[in-house]
This record gives sequence, structure tokens and C-alpha cells, in this order.
Amino acid sequence: MAGRVTRAAGLAAVLFAASAQAATVTFKTSETSGRTLDSVVVTLLPVGKVALPPPRPASIEQVRKAFVPLVSVVQTGAAVDFPNKDTVRHHVYSFSASKVFELKLYAGTPARPVVFDKPGVVVLGCNIHDKMVAYIMVVDTPWFAVTGDDGSARIADLPPGDYMLRAWHPRRLGMPDLPPRPIKVSADMTESVTVDLTP
Repeated sequence: MAGRVTRAAGLAAVLFAASAQAATVTFKTSETSGRTLDSVVVTLLPVGKVALPPPRPASIEQVRKAFVPLVSVVQTGAAVDFPNKDTVRHHVYSFSASKVFELKLYAGTPARPVVFDKPGVVVLGCNIHDKMVAYIMVVDTPWFAVTGDDGSARIADLPPGDYMLRAWHPRRLGMPDLPPRPIKVSADMTESVTVDLTP
């Protein structure tokens, strides 16, 4: 009994120490002009082999004939639901190289989610409502965020270590990837990210 208590206490101490060491990185994103930029995907890919948690499921709704949110990020292997909250039916599809799929005319929530098993950008559309469009960035890391209206985002619970920072914006669709930038995470920090939207 004493041995089990000791092991449990040791495990709790390790978990507490890991939690205490975890850091939060705050991102401030802008265009080259200095104007703050929303809907920027920021990802941190660990350098070297790191045990990653399993991907979390996600949901992209259809509300008032629009996809919500406009920009999403999921870890490779994540299952995504596409609930239709409208009173009209939608036909969701993608012909992107990273994921080709169709959810033919439906209302409510499809019986099965769509699994995104290849990294890259997936462009969503609706075969009934041509103005409906959204973007999913599929990445090989659980550490990611999308900037809000103020151009900021946070990635929390980061283990200390070396990472490669990548950024992407829908207006860069079809343009070469921005070069990644190395950063070292050891404590809470703020990083400025400039996204060049010039074709």
C-alpha cells in the first residue's frame, strides 16, 4: 500500500512539474504595412521526435449560408463534423489535394465525420451555394491557433524546447509557403509575425 502511495505521489509531482514548465506563446500578426491581420494560422512544429497527443475532433457549422469558422486548423488525423444549422440543405465538398470528399445534400449533422489524414490546405465549398467557402489547415502538430480580429492568438501548454514557427493566411492561397522561423520556448513569451500578402 505504501509503495502505491509513493508511486502515486511521484507521478503527481512529475505531472505538476511538467504543468509548471509549460509555456504560453502569444502571437501578434500584421501585414507588411503594419496593419493587424486576422484569420492567420500560426503553428509550432517541434524540432526532433516528440510524443504527440492524439488529434482532437473539430466542428465546422453552416449558419446563414456560411461556414463557421471561416478558417480552421486541425491536427493530421482529426475527425471533423459539418453540422448544418440552416433550414436549407447544403452539399459540402472539397477537391483539394489534401482531402477530396463530398457530403451530398443533407440537413442536420452527417452520420459520420470526415477524417483529414493528410497535411495541407483544404478549401471547402457548397455545391448549392457558390458563395460559401472556408479553409482548413491540416498540420502535423497539436500546437496551433488562428488569430482573431485584433490580430492576436495564443498557444498554451507548450513543453519547453525548439520549434519551427509557420504562418499562413487564406489570401496566400496558391502562393509559395512563407519560410518557417525557429523559436526556442522556455517561458511565456510574445512573438511578432509579419505576413506578406503581396502576390
